[in-house]
Order: sequence, then structure tokens, then C-alpha cells
Amino acid sequence: MSDTDAASLQRLRSSLDEHRDSLRREIAEQGFDPDSQDFGVALERGFADGGQVTAERGRLLTLAGELRSSLRDVEHALAKFDQGTYGNCERCGGAISMERLEAIPWARLCITCKQRRA
Repeated sequence: MSDTDAASLQRLRSSLDEHRDSLRREIAEQGFDPDSQDFGVALERGFADGGQVTAERGRLLTLAGELRSSLRDVEHALAKFDQGTYGNCERCGGAISMERLEAIPWARLCITCKQRRA
């Protein structure tokens, strides 16, 4: 591995760490526990009608689900760093291009496998 590749990987690791921390903060700010799959949330009293409460709860649950999904992807990528398998396609085992990793640091598939899947 060249010094450039090593430096790029270190930047990607730092970016993933920062993104993980940001996602965890955002999940907590929405009133959810980032370490739990529980979707319990207390909505403010004072909503005029039950329909509005239901709509707001649905919006919050959708947001929390998306944030948690992103957090799982980032944590999976960080685990691959720790295992020494970061940058390897989970389908074919080949290398994921640095360009793809820089665009999507939590990518699990190389572009060829991703296109076949789509």
C-alpha cells in the first residue's frame, strides 16, 4: 500500500468516525436512544388533534429509522476497518475503488456488483 493510499484510508476512517458521532447526536436530538432499536418517543402535549400527533409520530419514526440505518452502515464500515477488510467488496471480494469509497465511505459493494444488483 502506498503512502497516498494509507493517507486516504486514514482520512476515510476519520470521516466515518465523525459521521458516526454526528448520526448518534442527531438520533439523540430526536429523542431516541442511538443504541436501542426501540422507537418509543414522547410527543409534546398540546397538539390540537390526534391526527396531527399521529402524523408527527410517523415522521419521527421514519427519520429515526433512516438515521439508524445510516448509523448501522457506518458502524459496519468501521468494523471492517478493524477487521482489515475495509475496501473489499462483500459480493466478489475485489477491491472497491478509492473514488467510490471517497464518495460513499460505507460502500459495501464495488461499482460492478452494485450495478448488477440495481
